Amino acid sequence: MCDPAPVLDLIEAFRRSKAMFTAVSLGLFDLLDQQPATAVSLAASLQADLSALTRLLDACAGLGLLSKSGDLYSNTATASTFLVSSSPQTLAGYILYSDRALFPMWADLKGAVLEGTNRWQPTFGPLPGGIFAHFFRDSPSRAAFLHGMHGLGLLSSPKIVRIFNLSRFNTICDLGGATGHLAIAACERYGAMRGIVFELPQVIPHAQSYIDKSPAAARLRALPGDFFSDPLPPADLYALGRILHDWPEDRIRALLARIHDALPPGGAILIAETLLDDAHVGPVHSLMQSLNMLVCTEGRERSVPEYAALLESAGFSQIDARRTGAPLDALLAIRKQ
Repeated sequence: MCDPAPVLDLIEAFRRSKAMFTAVSLGLFDLLDQQPATAVSLAASLQADLSALTRLLDACAGLGLLSKSGDLYSNTATASTFLVSSSPQTLAGYILYSDRALFPMWADLKGAVLEGTNRWQPTFGPLPGGIFAHFFRDSPSRAAFLHGMHGLGLLSSPKIVRIFNLSRFNTICDLGGATGHLAIAACERYGAMRGIVFELPQVIPHAQSYIDKSPAAARLRALPGDFFSDPLPPADLYALGRILHDWPEDRIRALLARIHDALPPGGAILIAETLLDDAHVGPVHSLMQSLNMLVCTEGRERSVPEYAALLESAGFSQIDARRTGAPLDALLAIRKQ
C-alpha cells in the first residue's frame, strides 16, 4: 500500500507554521523569556481565552518550542534563540512578516499561477512605489522588516564569507545590504578588509546601528544610494545578497552591467542566493523560495547555469558556485581583465 504520510504531513504543515506565527504575534515567547508561567497567568496578561490559549501552548510544547512541567511553561533553547524578539539571533521579525504579508499572499497561490503575477495588489490593494515602498512605508514597518531580514541573514552570511578565500580583496561593497550583516561578517573575517553598506537613505540609520556593534566598526560605513541609478561606491568586491531573485532578467542584466563597469580588472562579484539544481527539482527549500518570489516579487530562484549565463553576458568569468549548508548559497565571479 502506498504510504500517505507525505500527503498527510503537507496537509498539516501550514497548521504548524500558523501555530508558531500566532505565538510570536501574541508575544508568548517574550513573556516566557522573563520567567516560566502558567496558562492562567499568560491568559491574564494577554487577555486571551484560557482554554484556547492552553491549546496553543500545548501545541508549541509539542512542536519543541516550549517545555511543560506541571502547569508551568518555559521557552526551549530554540525559542530563546530564535523566537524572543530581543535575542541577537531572533527570527521574530521575519516570522511576523511571514504571518502578516506572506501567509495572506500564499493563500492565493492559485491566482499567481494562473495569472503569472505576484499577489501584492490582489491581496493588499494598490501599492504606490511597489513592494519595497510598502516595506519602508513608515519607521515601525521599516524597522520590523529590516530586523527580520537581519536575523535571517545571520544564518548565512558568516558561512558565505568563509566558503571562498576573500582575503585578496580590499573593499567589499554590499549593494542593498540592509542591516549590513554580510559586509560586517566579511570585515570581521578578514582583518584588512574595508566594508560599505550601500542602501536607500531611510535604511542607513538601521545599518549604522548594527555596524556600531561590530568589532570591525572602524572599517565599515553605510552610504545612501540606489544601486540601479546612483554611482556605485568604489570597491574591488561587490556583493548582492537576496537581491537578484527579486527582479526579472532585464533588471538583473542592467545591474550586473553597472557592477562590471564599476569594478577594476580582477575585481569580483559575490552573489548570495539559494540555488536550484540544474533540473529544477531541488532542493525543496529553493523550490519553495522560488514560489515565494512568484507571490511576492517579479523574480524567481535560479540554477548555477542560469546565473552563469547572466554573469558571462555581463563580462564576468571564472564563475565558482558553492553550496554553503545555510539557507543561502554563494557564487563568486571575476571581472575579465
